[in-house]
Amino acid sequence: MKLGVLFSGGKDSVFVCYMAMQREEVECLITLASKNTESYMFHTPNISLTSLQSKAADIPLLEFETDGEKEDELEDLKSAIICAKDKYCIEGIVTGAIMSVYQASRIQKICDSLDLWCFNPLWYINQNDYMNNILDLGFEVIISGVFSYPFDESWLGRRIDEKMLDELSTFSEKYKITLTGEGGEFETFVLDAPFFKKKIIIDDFDTNYKNYNGLFSIKAAHLEDK
Repeated sequence: MKLGVLFSGGKDSVFVCYMAMQREEVECLITLASKNTESYMFHTPNISLTSLQSKAADIPLLEFETDGEKEDELEDLKSAIICAKDKYCIEGIVTGAIMSVYQASRIQKICDSLDLWCFNPLWYINQNDYMNNILDLGFEVIISGVFSYPFDESWLGRRIDEKMLDELSTFSEKYKITLTGEGGEFETFVLDAPFFKKKIIIDDFDTNYKNYNGLFSIKAAHLEDK
């Protein structure tokens, strides 16, 4: 089956791309760059670098902009999926939704209207197993944004490793955050994945942090052979 992957560059969309490639044909990645950092639907940190990830993976990318206004952004998403269907003859869409009924139900509705399959392979996955799989399979993931207590500035740009998973587990028990950041506690960016032909090297970055909200913004990066 030919598939398109809704692609933000964070761990969830990159991981489901990997999962889809194990059984099906991923024809394209689809990115919506939202002008609204409070978008209900779309991840925004470092979204412009999905083009570099697309090159690293050697998978075509379709990029679109949206104002990110609630409900209107769904029409922008539908237009993007129509474009992918017309250009790459995709038969289905893959999303990285884990627990968000808001996101999953709206994407499902769009797919239904376009006669496309909709796959959510991470839906209610065991989050501990999932995060360990990310490490076991060799994904290289950094924290690109934090948006809740108790995350301080030191988390920005940190690589996810076993030590971090232990800390996240402690936070999860103590503060009831999700291990995956699905509750919006943090966002991620993927520098390398098993299906990437090249890895991303960060050349320059900036951080901005205040009151448990912060961003790790990649200002320059390049690809290197693995």
